[in-house]
Amino acid sequence: MDAHDDAEPDADGTDANHRRYQELVRALCDALDIPDAEAILVRRELEYETFSVMLMHVTNDPGAMYVQFDYGVTTAGRTLSILRLMLESNVLVYAQDQAQLGLDPDTGSTQLIVRVPMTDDIDGPWLADTLKHYAEHGRYWRDHLLQSPDEMFEAISSGNYLWLRA
Repeated sequence: MDAHDDAEPDADGTDANHRRYQELVRALCDALDIPDAEAILVRRELEYETFSVMLMHVTNDPGAMYVQFDYGVTTAGRTLSILRLMLESNVLVYAQDQAQLGLDPDTGSTQLIVRVPMTDDIDGPWLADTLKHYAEHGRYWRDHLLQSPDEMFEAISSGNYLWLRA
């Protein structure tokens, strides 16, 4: 997914939106103490707290970047229940954050994608906090739903939250 909009590119072939995306990725790398921001820009991927995180800037939404977490593969036999829980979460939790949970049809992996408007108030520390926030969500999904023991999964997916700890 190359990132270009209808703006006239500079001599280096980039536009203002793509430069802003690059600036934000560099600022995020600085906030996370990742020394090679250029490698992250090339790969568009980093690892954060055991999660693979894609950083994308796409043509059809030039004023935003997308942060996509891979939360892991669902234990066999749980897909239908997980999809129901994802739908509930998308409606009740993630819609207000411009985020969506989904399932990669090729790998069966649970994905969370977050739209981040590239406004002036967004910076490296803000993006680092966003990664931290959604990594916490990812740990919950992975540990309590995607890869939990059957008894725990059944209790949570049926609405019995006895397994949750404060």
